[in-house]
Amino acid sequence: MTPFFSLLLAGAHWPARLLACLGAALCLALTFLVCARLPLSQADLPIIVAPLGASAVLVFAVPASPLAQPWSVIGGNVVSALVGVAAYHLIPQTALAAGVAVGGAILAMSLLRCLHPPGGAAALTAVIGSPGIHAAGWTFAFAPVGVNSVALVALGILYHRMTRHSYPHRAAAPGTAPAPGLHAADIDAALADLHETFDIAPEDLDALLTRAEAHAAARRAGSTKTRQPGTPVR
Repeated sequence: MTPFFSLLLAGAHWPARLLACLGAALCLALTFLVCARLPLSQADLPIIVAPLGASAVLVFAVPASPLAQPWSVIGGNVVSALVGVAAYHLIPQTALAAGVAVGGAILAMSLLRCLHPPGGAAALTAVIGSPGIHAAGWTFAFAPVGVNSVALVALGILYHRMTRHSYPHRAAAPGTAPAPGLHAADIDAALADLHETFDIAPEDLDALLTRAEAHAAARRAGSTKTRQPGTPVR
């Protein structure tokens, strides 16, 4: 039976997870302090928007995720906020405007290759937010949303470099495996068969599978050397 408090993500371990908690706490607080010193166009705009909390989860807990990369965070939040502002002004019915804002944000982020789940919350905030947010109009997408996102990403890059993590993430070289049996086209075909979207870049998946093949080959070679004659291979 899986322990109740076991980590959900593959490759995750507690020291790295605790560093992620510390990084999110420090950098989100610093983002708030930095943005509090910047003049905003409207006095009643929030210093920091709620979707940034979700952005911090991605940037610090899963920095290798394609959804957590700098362009995804900044572009996803800003573009989605712009879509939300447009929906608010063009659609008088709030429920419909909210739905169109989130759906339109997903489409815009997908087209611009900056898919970022908190962007949906940024779009929704532009529709159901305070009167100050509505009065700010298009400005809301850049201040505070854009300013918040840039500050969080900059602090995230600094923190991850201090803790020796790759951010912005760069896929590791696959390396060489003895007689590799998988190719990039095979991985693409398998993903197409599953009809699912996974939170991992194709390059990272290729590197992971290639290294797994190398370990499997080394294990089989070791088993062959140590197996006694007549012992069945398991």
